[in-house]
This record gives sequence, structure tokens and C-alpha cells, in this order.
Amino acid sequence: MEDLTPRQIEILKAIITEYTETGEAVGSDILDKKFNLGVSPATIRNEMVELAKKNYLKKSYFSSGRLPTSQAFRFYISNLMNEKELSTAEEVAYKSAIWDFRSELHQLLQHATQSLAHKTGMLAVATTSKGDVYYFGVKNALSNKEFWDIDHAQSIFERFDGLTYWTQILEEFKKFEDEILFMFADDEPIWDNIASVFGEFEGPGLKGAIGVIGPRRMRYEVIVPTVRYCTNLIEDIVQKS
Repeated sequence: MEDLTPRQIEILKAIITEYTETGEAVGSDILDKKFNLGVSPATIRNEMVELAKKNYLKKSYFSSGRLPTSQAFRFYISNLMNEKELSTAEEVAYKSAIWDFRSELHQLLQHATQSLAHKTGMLAVATTSKGDVYYFGVKNALSNKEFWDIDHAQSIFERFDGLTYWTQILEEFKKFEDEILFMFADDEPIWDNIASVFGEFEGPGLKGAIGVIGPRRMRYEVIVPTVRYCTNLIEDIVQKS
């Protein structure tokens, strides 16, 4: 896969698994103790150096460990992730939560974001080409350590107050053919270790996006199918309304 050896892929997957669980930079000693990689700590360290050279890992400011980069997560999502299928009960529960509001777009999106926030444990947001913005789950975001620095969190939420951010989301969908949009950034300090996952819906005279914002270490195998189902359901409703 791409420019990685099978051993590097195995190590990278272990690093992402560990980082997702702890939110801490990962060192070779932890990998050696917790994962059956079949190689020595020295070999793990050497491979981590190679992964860093290939831009899959970056140094942590606070420890000697390494953090997976945006490139690493994109590789993981595209090649290694096993999506968890939504059960019929989960689909029915989500549909039931918004179905009664299908005739009124504002209420539909308000309840859709609320349900998505409850389901994912993330900050759920939606926006439309008409300039509307909906969100729910600020408490969910603030429960993650990535948002605990007050100045850092303030900068992130200030960005949400501007229309530019929401317009950018809709513009990004024009660049890709994928049904799910992943937004990462390693070059903006306020977005370091933050990510978003959005789906796009379209109806007569309307385009919009709905998704979640949270720590980069979110559980994409659950988040992605949930956002996809939510998006497809909303599109089905707005096209028939």
C-alpha cells in the first residue's frame, strides 16, 4: 500500500490504535509491551523514524513519543479501517428521532444534529447553502482533552462564528468525488489534533452538509457509517419534500 512496507503498516496501525485510546504520544516501548509486533524495540524505533520521514508521524511537543499525522489517518481510513455497520435498531432509532420533522427543514436539521451528537458523542453540526448553521454537543467536544486548553478551544469556536468556515465545507465537496469529507490540518496550530467528518446532502435549490467535529483520534469506524446514514436519510427527506 502506497510507500509503506507491511511492517510499517502494522506499526502505524498499532500507533493509531494506541493514540485513539489514550490521546497521548506513542513511544516504541509502549508498542513493544502492548502489541505483538514480532520485532525488537530497536526495530520499532527505526521503523518509526522511517514513518516520520514519510510524514506519517510527527514529534510531540510534550514527550519523546510520536503522533500520527493527517496523512497517517487518511491512510488508515482508506486502507485499514473496518467500518462498523449500523444495526437495524440504530437506523430505526435515528430515523424515528427526525421523521416527524421532515416537512420543515429548520426543525429537521436541528433534530438531526441533536441526534447525531447523542449517537457519536461528538459536536454535531450542519450547514446549508442558504447560510443556516445548526449545532449540538458542545459539551461533548469539551469532554475531550484536545479542547481543555481555554485559549485553544476559544480559537476553535471563534472560527465557527464566521460564515467562511461553513462556506469552506461546502466548497470542499466540489473538489472531491467521495461521499464523505474528512478535514484535517497539520499546518494550523488551532486545528492540531482536531478533525471533522461531513456528508453532503442535496435537494431542490439546496445543498448542505452535516457531520461531526472532534479530536483527530475519534473512532472513525463508528463515526463514518453514522454520518453517512444520517446524510443519506436527510437527502432522501429533502428530495421528497
